[in-house]
Amino acid sequence: GIPHEVEKLSNMRKTIARRLTESKQTVPHIYLTVDIQLDKLLKLRGELNKALEPQGVKLSVNDMLIKALAKSLEAVPVCNVQFAGDSLLKFERADISVAVSIPNGLITPIIKDAGAKAMSKISTEMKDLAARAKEGKLQPEEYQGGTASLSNMGMFGIKQFEAVINPPQAMIMAIGAGEKRPYIVDDALGVATVMSATGSFDHRAIDGADGAQLMKVFKELIENPLGLVA
Repeated sequence: GIPHEVEKLSNMRKTIARRLTESKQTVPHIYLTVDIQLDKLLKLRGELNKALEPQGVKLSVNDMLIKALAKSLEAVPVCNVQFAGDSLLKFERADISVAVSIPNGLITPIIKDAGAKAMSKISTEMKDLAARAKEGKLQPEEYQGGTASLSNMGMFGIKQFEAVINPPQAMIMAIGAGEKRPYIVDDALGVATVMSATGSFDHRAIDGADGAQLMKVFKELIENPLGLVA
């Protein structure tokens, strides 16, 4: 045989394997992708960070996307659901599980009721959760639950991807890298910073047209980002 070593799986790796297998074997996934112009969001982020500097807060694009996903789910509540056998759970608020890479695995700390929180609050919470996640210091209630997930691979230069739904949730938003692309605005060719976002939906709970509506609202919120501040 080929020389190799045998590494016993950690409990976390076993859990990841079990849950992802369960997701892909039992959840019929549907994938919907949109391209989103980021220029206005990036400009707003710069302005907000200037204003927040005295408080020591620095918003990341991801903080803004967490808010955008939560507000989209509030606007399209048919996507803020969970399939439960012969019934649907319809959630009254959006708790966003955010995928965070940690040594030898992945964990999804939760921003609770993200739609109702200021982005500065989301940013502060996320920094704290991510730091403690990397140290293995999260409490179970900080990463178990959530009504939908956000997974961002933009920092790895990934253009677009389809994420596996985080069961028992019914949707996950996968974010690719923002990059300058030729873009047509009003029939004229220009250059814009564009990212591709792909929603994975549990087709047992969410129809394609409803998933498409969520993607449309998400895109509109990011392309007209003052709605994230209001």
